[in-house]
Amino acid sequence: MLITYHGHSEFYLEGADGFYLLTDPYDAHVGYPMGSYRADAVTITHGHGDHNYIQKATGNPAIIDSAGVWRVSPEVTVQAIPSCHDDAGGQKRGPNLIMKISMEELTIVHLGDQGCALTQEQIEALGKVDILMLPIGGFYTIDAAQALDVCLALKPRVIIPMHYKTAVNQDWPITDEKPFLRLLGSEAITPLPLLRVTKGDLSEQPSIALMQVKP
Repeated sequence: MLITYHGHSEFYLEGADGFYLLTDPYDAHVGYPMGSYRADAVTITHGHGDHNYIQKATGNPAIIDSAGVWRVSPEVTVQAIPSCHDDAGGQKRGPNLIMKISMEELTIVHLGDQGCALTQEQIEALGKVDILMLPIGGFYTIDAAQALDVCLALKPRVIIPMHYKTAVNQDWPITDEKPFLRLLGSEAITPLPLLRVTKGDLSEQPSIALMQVKP
C-alpha cells in the first residue's frame, strides 16, 4: 500500500491491486493544492466543506458517510464508527465518524475531526490498529495531549499526524505539529514524502510518520 498526504485530513491510499481510497477530501477554502483523484471509495467523516468535497474524486466511487460496515471491494472493508466533533456530545460542532479501514491485511484508522476522548466502546470496536491518522492541532479537534492519550489507548504501530497548523493555514486557531512531537520525544523527525507499507514490513516502519504534503 502506498499512502500519500494531501494536507489537512486528506490522504490517498493506493492498493497494490489498483484499489484507490480517498479520505476526507477538502474544498478550495482550506488553502492546500486542489487536485483530481481516481477513487474507488471516499470516506467522509463529517459534513463540513473541508472534509466532504467529493467532487475531486473521479470515477464512480463508493461514498462512505454514515455509520455501519461497508464492503467496498472483495479485499477492502470500512467500518464507520460514530463519535463527536466536540466535547459536548456534538452540540457544538456536530457528529463525526471514525473510519476503520481494513485493506491489504492492515488496519488503518482515520479519526476525522475527533473532538473528545475515545470511549471504551470505541476503543474495543477499533481493536488492533496498525496505522493511526489522528488530528493534533486542537480547537476544532483534540489537541496534542489528548492525541497522545488516544495513541496510548490504541497503541498503533504507525502514527500519522494530521489537521495541524502549517504555512497554508497560519490564521487558524490551532497549533502546529511541534507540541505533539515534543510529547512523543520526536521533535527532530524528518517528514516523509510518502509511506509505502505492507503487512510484512510493518515492523520496519517508523513509529511516527510526519508526512509532506503531496498535491
